[in-house]
Amino acid sequence: MTSKTKSLKPSWSQTLKAAFRPNVAIMLALGFSSGLPFMLVGNTLGFWLRESGITLATIGFLSWVGLAYSLKFIWAPLIDKVDAPLVGKWLGRRRGWMLISQVLIGAALLGMSILKPEGGLMLFTGLAAIAAFASATQDIVIDAWRIEASEASEEMALLSSAYQLGYRAALLVTDALILIIAAAVGWSVSYSVMGALMAVGIAATFFAVEPRRTEHSVVGATSMWTARGMLDAICGPFFAFFKQHGQKALLILLAVSLYRLSDFMMGPMANPFYADIGITKETVGVVRGSVGLIASVVGVAAGGIFAVRFGFVSTLLVGAIIGPASNLGFSLLAIMGPSNEVFTAAMAIDNFASGFAGTALVGYMSSLTTLGYTATQYALLSSFYALLGKVLKGFSGVTVQFFAEGRTLMEGYALFFLSTALVGIPALLLCILLVRTNKREAALAGKS
Repeated sequence: MTSKTKSLKPSWSQTLKAAFRPNVAIMLALGFSSGLPFMLVGNTLGFWLRESGITLATIGFLSWVGLAYSLKFIWAPLIDKVDAPLVGKWLGRRRGWMLISQVLIGAALLGMSILKPEGGLMLFTGLAAIAAFASATQDIVIDAWRIEASEASEEMALLSSAYQLGYRAALLVTDALILIIAAAVGWSVSYSVMGALMAVGIAATFFAVEPRRTEHSVVGATSMWTARGMLDAICGPFFAFFKQHGQKALLILLAVSLYRLSDFMMGPMANPFYADIGITKETVGVVRGSVGLIASVVGVAAGGIFAVRFGFVSTLLVGAIIGPASNLGFSLLAIMGPSNEVFTAAMAIDNFASGFAGTALVGYMSSLTTLGYTATQYALLSSFYALLGKVLKGFSGVTVQFFAEGRTLMEGYALFFLSTALVGIPALLLCILLVRTNKREAALAGKS
C-alpha cells in the first residue's frame, strides 16, 4: 500500500457526500479524455479499415500501434521528473504534460480524418501511432494526478470509479455513437468530431489543481540531468517497488500482466466480427449506447462499491472470473447468427464485466504505488497489464483465419472467442494465490 493515512471505512452517507467533491467531477472529465483516443486507434479503427477493404490479418497487425500504451514505462521517468516544455512552469508538472499530450491527440485525429486510409495506409497508420503515443503519455500523467490527488484509500476508490465512468463514457462515444455518426456522415467527419472532443480534457486540465503531493515529493530531489538523478529516475521506481512488496512483487506483476489478456486478444476482432456477421453500424451503436451504457455504469459502480467495502484484492478476484467468462456470449452469437436479442445480451454482460474488472484493476494498481515515483510505477504496472495482450492481439486476425480453415468464418469466430475466455484461467489462479498471500500476511501481522 502507499503511504496514505489509514482510516475507518466511511458510512454510506459519507461515501455519497465524497462523490460530489470537485476532484471527482474533474476526474470524470479527465477519464473521458483518457478513454477517447483508445478505441479510435484500436477497435473502432478496425471497423473503418475493414469497411475500406483491409484484410483481417492486416487489421490485426495494425493494432500494434497500441503498443505505445504498453511501452509507456520507458518515457514515464521523464514525465515523473521533468516539467513539460513551454507550459510546465505555468501549469505545473502534471497539468503541463496533460495539455501537451491532449493537443497532440486532437491534431493527430484530425489528420487521420483528412487523410483517410485511401490516402496512404502507411502515413495514416503513422498518424494513428502519434495519437497512441500522445494518448499513452496522457494516461501516464492523468494516472499520476489521480493517485497524488487522493488523500486516503477510500478517496482513491472514488476517483478510480470516477475515472472508469469517464473512461467508459468515452468508449461509449468512440465505440458506439461514432458508428451512428459514421453511418450518417462517414468516418472522416466522425474522426474530426472526436478530435474536437479532446477539448473536454483540455478544459479539465485548466480546472484541475496541481497536486501538493507532487510538489512535496520532489523537494530536495536530485536533478534529473545528473548521473545520480538519471539513475534514480530510471531505476528508483523499480527498486522502490520491489523493496516495498518483496517476493510478492513478482506475483503482483504476473497477475497484472495476465488480468485483461482475454479482452485484449478479443478486441481487434469484435467490430470486424459485427461487420462479417451482418450486424449494422446503427444497431451496434444503438445497443452500445443504451443497454451497453447502462451495463457499463452499473459494472463500474459495482466495482467501486465492492472495492470500498471489501478491498481491492477481493474485487480483483471477482473481476478475474466474470471478465473472461463474458466473452462466451460472442461465441454463442457467432453460432446462432445475427440475432439482435443475443447480441444485446452479450453486450450487456460484456460491458458489466469490463466495467467491474476495469475498476478493480485500476484501483488495485493505484494502491501499489509509492509517492515520488507515482507516474513511473503506475506506468510500469499498466504496461505489464497491457504489454502481453497488445503483442498477442496483433495475431487475432490470423487466429480467426486459422480456426476458420475447413470451417465457416462464423465457426472460426466462435472458436476464437472461446479461446479468449480460456486464456483467462491463469489470471484467475494467480488472483486466488494473491488473495491467499494477502490473508497470510494479514494473519502474521495480527500475531506480531
